[in-house]
Amino acid sequence: MYMVLTAALLALLIAPPTAKALLLVAGAAVAWRMLARPGRQPGPGQPGASALARARELRTPLVRVASALNIPTQAAREANRYEAGGRGEQRVAALLAELETEGWHFLWDRRLPTGTTNIDGLGVSPRGHVYVIDPKKMSARHPVTVQRGRLLHGDRDVTDRLDGLMRGARAVRSLLSVHPVPVAVIDGRLPIGRDFRASGARIVAANDVCDALRRMDLARVPRQRPANFLDIAARLLPPYTGR
Repeated sequence: MYMVLTAALLALLIAPPTAKALLLVAGAAVAWRMLARPGRQPGPGQPGASALARARELRTPLVRVASALNIPTQAAREANRYEAGGRGEQRVAALLAELETEGWHFLWDRRLPTGTTNIDGLGVSPRGHVYVIDPKKMSARHPVTVQRGRLLHGDRDVTDRLDGLMRGARAVRSLLSVHPVPVAVIDGRLPIGRDFRASGARIVAANDVCDALRRMDLARVPRQRPANFLDIAARLLPPYTGR
């Protein structure tokens, strides 16, 4: 992109006035098409769909032009956060594919019946237990710990980042008449092999998520679910995007 911009500027410097005008129009059209191109995006009900869609909305063509020129904008910063979150959801979903071979089922990016929030993932185990899954991407520059029931990222208390997960778990409990386990899956510096608890949620490391869910599941008494339970859940919790 920088080579293209440099070549365009050189051409403008040496071109006659009429040619400059034509070059400006043509260059603007090409840049607009290139910078506005969103690339392949996940469809409704796919991991990270709503977060990546929001990142795409924030990266308007003008924001993309500013980013290409190294001009910082608030919209670009927000888009980067949403994109990181969406990619984190995709990574966790890829890790959980291992459990799908064991009979687990997952629904991703589901809309709650009230408000504008969503749940990132809903898992149902072969033993009939339900899990609300919320991937969290946290910088590896600082360790993630749980102290006295509070979630910390370095010295910063980030327990409030679990609020959406807990709201989602309460909504699932009300809608489906189940007692779901809220699970925050941390993609960051969190020790593996241990299950932490903060603000009512289970806290597990992304690289340990499959084993952590197996441990939780085996520690609970099996529950019978209707054969069409997953279909009911999918109907009551439709995909968040594509409304």
